[in-house]
Amino acid sequence: MDSADRPRAREVNCPACGEACLFSPTNRWRPFCSERCKKIDLGAWASDRYRIAGSDASPTDSNDDQSPRH
Repeated sequence: MDSADRPRAREVNCPACGEACLFSPTNRWRPFCSERCKKIDLGAWASDRYRIAGSDASPTDSNDDQSPRH
């Protein structure tokens, strides 16, 4: 496979800071531009700043299978 046949790396914007970076195996932090941006994003998920839309489960729904059995 010569260089003309290889797919070219795409340039994308870092989801955290917006800086242009390569989306390729050579960028170990992809799709982020750096380890710092990757950790900022992880911290946002851990602190619930990002949420996936949906309804909350009611507390009784999650405990249905844990009722005591006699």
